[in-house]
Amino acid sequence: MSHVLNELAEVLEARKDADPESSYVAGLYSKGLDAILKKIGEEATETVMAAKDGQADKIVYETADLWFHSMVMLAHQGLGPEDVLAELQRRFGLSGLEEKASRKETDKE
Repeated sequence: MSHVLNELAEVLEARKDADPESSYVAGLYSKGLDAILKKIGEEATETVMAAKDGQADKIVYETADLWFHSMVMLAHQGLGPEDVLAELQRRFGLSGLEEKASRKETDKE
């Protein structure tokens, strides 16, 4: 699974140098972070609506769009799927309540 994410991350990184007229992702990069974040918001809303409709194919399609645009944002910020996967691995074995409490303690510092 992470193989696909890593391949996509490589393509997204390569698109940073592409002509915005020739690449959707390069066009997003050229518009800046706010445009990328707006797209993530749109995709998140579409994902929620698909889930409310309960149609598995729509849920998967919209979630793929959300993940894709989230990866564009990560790449724009100099991050990649390995960073998110490392954080998920760090949380593995913690209860959600423990993890949330640990963030509150970190936020106080």
